[in-house]
Amino acid sequence: MKKAYLGIDIGSISTKGILIDQNNQILRSSYLWTEGSPINAVKRVLKELFKDKFEYKIVGVGTTGSARKLIGSILNASVIKNEITAHAIGTSTFAPNVRTIIEIGGQDSKIILLNDGIVTDYAMNTLCAAGTGSFLSSQAQRLGVEVEDFGKIALKSKNPALLAARCTVFAESDLVHKAQLGYSKEDIIAGLCQSVAQNYLNNVAKGKKIYEPIIFQGGVSKNIGVKKAFENILEKKINTLENGHLMGAIGVAILSKNEKEREYDFSNIDHIQFETTSTFCNRCPNNCEIIMVKKEKKLIDSWGNRCEKGELKIC
Repeated sequence: MKKAYLGIDIGSISTKGILIDQNNQILRSSYLWTEGSPINAVKRVLKELFKDKFEYKIVGVGTTGSARKLIGSILNASVIKNEITAHAIGTSTFAPNVRTIIEIGGQDSKIILLNDGIVTDYAMNTLCAAGTGSFLSSQAQRLGVEVEDFGKIALKSKNPALLAARCTVFAESDLVHKAQLGYSKEDIIAGLCQSVAQNYLNNVAKGKKIYEPIIFQGGVSKNIGVKKAFENILEKKINTLENGHLMGAIGVAILSKNEKEREYDFSNIDHIQFETTSTFCNRCPNNCEIIMVKKEKKLIDSWGNRCEKGELKIC
């Protein structure tokens, strides 16, 4: 039987799953909303990935994203990696000459600089969400427009509204003000796209030299209005990849190929009960919060301790 590798990228807004073969060809993919429950989201992703007969044997599993440790423990992943590494590996596999990765997701964004496939620098956004997909979604709802239509509407604008790019609050305030002044919906949406790009460059990419080739990825990369805004501001060509919104999952699936092979069977995972709880260790002044993961009420993993006094016995 042919071998396949599973990559899961668990974000705060969306959860992505990918199955690749030994040649990094994508076999199946899934993109679903996390909805505040990463465990249930992953169960739904796996259910979608394996809803039809699958003629491959899963021998490697990788997890990345904000809940990578939790889901890695539940799936007994062969590799658990941070988003920077996962995106760098995934992108450079399909675009070997990439020098700059602009990634904007639902609630976070990052810039990754590479040279000959090696990460030389990176940065992630702070608490501000003005340059992320969740910000665009909230403004789309305010304007009564589907966020998927933002890009094509923005390209119709002849005079984009100048909106604040400093933070969400200022941008929203400017949006309301411009609407009251009579700006068209096209001009306001184009202004929002420019605001997202400018916010990213002022905050995430601040002080960093952006080299070409540039790859724009993450869910927001599907918005052609934001892509155009980056090109106008940087005066550089911005490239996108067909599966750029899945690149974290792809990268960690590729990384799992370097680990010792295991055999995985997820046919029954929807019926297995997992529970996450926490406790505080008071055995030293650190007072660490210990996160515990239980499978069918048995402890399978824990983390958060900063010394051996906080280690828990795994059943």
